[in-house]
Amino acid sequence: MDDLRQRIADLMPAARDELAELVALRSVADPRQYPAAECERTAQWVLERFADIGFTDAHLEETADGSMAVVGSRKCSDTGAPTVLLYAHYDVQPPLDDAAWHTPPFELTEVNGRWYGRGAADCKGNIVMHLAALRALGDEVPVDLRLVVEGSEEQGTGGLEAFVPENADLLRADAILVCDTGNAAVGRPAATVSLRGMVNVVVTVEALASEVHSGMFGGPAPDALAALVAMLSSLRDADGNTTITGLDNTRAWSGAPYPPDQFTTDAGVLEGVSLLGDGSVSDMLWARPAVTILGIDCPPVVGSAAAVVPKTAARLNLRIPPGMSPKVAQQALIDHLNAAAPWGVHVTVDVEATGAAFEASTDGPAYRAMAKAMQEAYGQPMTSLGQGGSIPLCNVFEETYPDAELILIGVEEPLALIHAPNESVDPTEIEAMALTEALFLRHYASMRS
Repeated sequence: MDDLRQRIADLMPAARDELAELVALRSVADPRQYPAAECERTAQWVLERFADIGFTDAHLEETADGSMAVVGSRKCSDTGAPTVLLYAHYDVQPPLDDAAWHTPPFELTEVNGRWYGRGAADCKGNIVMHLAALRALGDEVPVDLRLVVEGSEEQGTGGLEAFVPENADLLRADAILVCDTGNAAVGRPAATVSLRGMVNVVVTVEALASEVHSGMFGGPAPDALAALVAMLSSLRDADGNTTITGLDNTRAWSGAPYPPDQFTTDAGVLEGVSLLGDGSVSDMLWARPAVTILGIDCPPVVGSAAAVVPKTAARLNLRIPPGMSPKVAQQALIDHLNAAAPWGVHVTVDVEATGAAFEASTDGPAYRAMAKAMQEAYGQPMTSLGQGGSIPLCNVFEETYPDAELILIGVEEPLALIHAPNESVDPTEIEAMALTEALFLRHYASMRS
């Protein structure tokens, strides 16, 4: 192991150079914001790097949403070896507010030991991690490998989700490493075993045919914005618990705890502001439903008139834990909003998207191999985490390959600020997780032999 650790340490300068090249490619999979050629160049970059390390059949596959996935395979010399599928994605979130970045978003920049740039952690850091692990093993990779690196994960348009069941044999494996999550903190190894599902809706409230003067009509005239505010306030109680009628908000998380002080720091909670809910942080994040108001259509303060608002809308995101059906949650949210609407206002609820939660099975040889690898790489035991985000592809993998073990790992951790300005990665996480992956492949091969 010491030799493998040193090989990966020696590869880190090259890993930094490659991550800088990747971050410079503005691979936002939305041609309305960035040229499609940026994603095409990124896909080709990924293809060439994996072809160089033995994925000689690496090629591009077009998926249903038009995005290109890099697909390939690599055989080992052992004819009885198990097969491991390596997953990552090369597309990134848009940078959002450029002015909020302390460094250029598409230029990898080191600040206080961390590497900043859009996609540095999510998920280009994981691509670099795969490359470092496999280069360190060289010709000694003891398993058959399959690879898929998709190009539209951040858009949620489902390209790879449609591709997998239609091309099941192309990606079939005994174990699948979904490398798009991360550890509890820098240096604290973890596997993500639970993912929230979600329901996104837009609720529209109408009360008047048009704006009317608030001096002449305000009082008896029903105010659509006030009605919407009342409806939204009914979704949480005074302690901040999500209180959608019909959804259980009392479940408890049985995995590793998320210390409140750490969460307060990670989330940037302002001094004196309380955390929400009557459960632990882990309960509220990973075991209970949570509704978030993503946006409201209403007049801005600057430019608003003395008028009663006739029509308004809000976009809501409901996250649900494993064991809670998205269909049931969707109907419960719609019914709750309709029941909470005051004054007979007209309510329309349009469903944008739904996704099921995911819960991994953790009693197989792949999990045992990963736990051993993390213990050796980090010098401390692997913990189990939930994640608030949804990865619908995990459910597709589970349905398509019911006998495969899915393990969610990666270089992301709370300080990475994925999806936000000033995203970054700690290079020690790339190094340690590359070692973890290399050790996992060795241990898994021996456990399955």
